[in-house]
Amino acid sequence: MAEAQKTTLKKWPRVAKAGGKKACTVEGCKRPYRAKSYCFFHFKKWRQGELPHSRYRTCSKPDCRVKTSKAGLCEKHYAETYKKADAAA
Repeated sequence: MAEAQKTTLKKWPRVAKAGGKKACTVEGCKRPYRAKSYCFFHFKKWRQGELPHSRYRTCSKPDCRVKTSKAGLCEKHYAETYKKADAAA
């Protein structure tokens, strides 16, 4: 019996989508698009939360990037908003 040779990849190949025609959307980056309109480098930074777009919905209050819990607000801002309304009633 002849054994078929297996070729194994040592690393996952970073393949650009769209045939390398689209570029990363980060200003000044010319690497090809990979996912979420980012190149592999910026996509990794996006996943780690280092870019302004987060992986989850964030609080709708300005300058708050905490994950939402209710009504588009984080727990802190939700408590501030709705506890005031309950106390006034």
